Amino acid sequence: MHLVRLLAAASLMVAPPAASYAQETVPPAPDFARVVDEGTNRSQVMVLAQHMTDVIGPRLTNSPQMRTAEDWAVAKFAEWGLANARKEGFDFGRGWSIERSSVRMMTPRALQLTAIPIAWTPATQGTLTAPVIVAPLSKREHFAAWRGKLGGRIVMISAPGATVRERTDAPFKRLTGEDIAKLDTFEEPRHDPARNARMQAALTFEEELDAFLKAEGALAFARMSYRDNKLLHGEGYLHRTGASLPGVEIAAEDYRRLARLAASGTPPTLEIVSDVSFHDGNAEAYNILADIPGTDRAAGYVMAGAHYDSWVAGDGAVDNAAGSAMVMEAARILKAMGVRPKRTIRFALWNGEEQGLYGSIAYIERNLARRPAPAARENALQTYVNQTQRYPVTPLAGYRDLAAYFNIDNGSGRLRGIHAENNAAAVPKLREWLSPFAPMGSGAVVFGETGGTDHQFMAALGLPAFQFVQDPLDYNSTTHHSSADTFDHLVPADMRQGAMVLAWMLLQAANADAPLPRNPLPRQPLPTNPFATPDPNAE
Repeated sequence: MHLVRLLAAASLMVAPPAASYAQETVPPAPDFARVVDEGTNRSQVMVLAQHMTDVIGPRLTNSPQMRTAEDWAVAKFAEWGLANARKEGFDFGRGWSIERSSVRMMTPRALQLTAIPIAWTPATQGTLTAPVIVAPLSKREHFAAWRGKLGGRIVMISAPGATVRERTDAPFKRLTGEDIAKLDTFEEPRHDPARNARMQAALTFEEELDAFLKAEGALAFARMSYRDNKLLHGEGYLHRTGASLPGVEIAAEDYRRLARLAASGTPPTLEIVSDVSFHDGNAEAYNILADIPGTDRAAGYVMAGAHYDSWVAGDGAVDNAAGSAMVMEAARILKAMGVRPKRTIRFALWNGEEQGLYGSIAYIERNLARRPAPAARENALQTYVNQTQRYPVTPLAGYRDLAAYFNIDNGSGRLRGIHAENNAAAVPKLREWLSPFAPMGSGAVVFGETGGTDHQFMAALGLPAFQFVQDPLDYNSTTHHSSADTFDHLVPADMRQGAMVLAWMLLQAANADAPLPRNPLPRQPLPTNPFATPDPNAE
């Protein structure tokens, strides 16, 4: 309309009485549109992730930084008005943190090396200077060849080049339809007692190596990073007791140089300063929980979770501030919408995931089901591997209360769908709930299961617990557990989408007429199946 005519027409309009506005009723926007509006126009997901990474930094379980992160998350949930924001403790072990560290080659020339202390190894108590010896030690059968040769040395325990593979996959990847289709398969469970026995023997190797090096009089040990391009990781699993000797991980390029020099006949001398601390004041780690209460107490609850802890080489951004921020943002979105769901919606930030899913296991054993206790105190790897090997499973009173659980733990990539975890009966409903997000790239429901994160042992109990399918981006090639795991590698648009998908799925599950179907409670399988196809991956 021409501007003059528009103004003339406007002058003839008569405003209705103010009372008529009060009498009008405007129907609320559909929930989906409200989720998208709140999750785009007022998103806080990157603000949350930036605080977790740039401000707090790496969140190793029971470290001082993790204690700060725990309190901050509880305060944030309470600030948004969620109910019963709280910390729930469980037995974990020692805390550990790095103040500063340095590894230098002193001879045959001075050179600063790229290196990091290995988690839960002790400090050097000043400067440690000694020659190196290349003594590859990857299994206990190697000990005999090096007995009597390691005293007074810094032992390089990795075989140079053995743990770094030539990469043939893309360094940054979005999933194609073909990639996602490959996940939509059923894999028959395998029960191989002999293979389990071999695996059990490998689970205690870290402790055995530590004891061997100490007994041989070694001064420290060094291992090679398992990625090239000067990436570091620093994972270690002796959080129950701590290691006996200082240990460092050296960048692959620097490590190979040291090995070549040692092979030339003049072992290099290293100077190591590892200023680290153990924190033994409180052996309990804490999950963070908060609720949006439901209107029907008898209807149970639905839940979303992500692990909050990280390793220390980077800032724990893609693993897993990304998932934690999406869970928190989903809570903020739903609370800002003023939803009053039928079922309670619970949000969880798990602790101790990186050492063996400790936090989610503790929640399971407190609220959902129990298995027989292990005969002896287990290390981290034993806890993880043995969790589904103990029978019988005894459901607790709260087993039936959990109507759905959704987990995020594969970086900051766009959510492309969800793993149905072999729960065929849940597939139609999951597909229906995801369908509005198909234009945003998230609509696939794949039958196959995935593991290694906090939904795993819930799904193993038959519960409707699911992990999302995500674009990997540079998660597998660069950032996972590495020194490059920083805020810069987070993708804001993908994280906004992920938080909206999660909020929507929670709302659908919370208001559904019936809980999602579940699989049968597991019973102990037969020890062998004489007609089973041999496992091609058997050792």
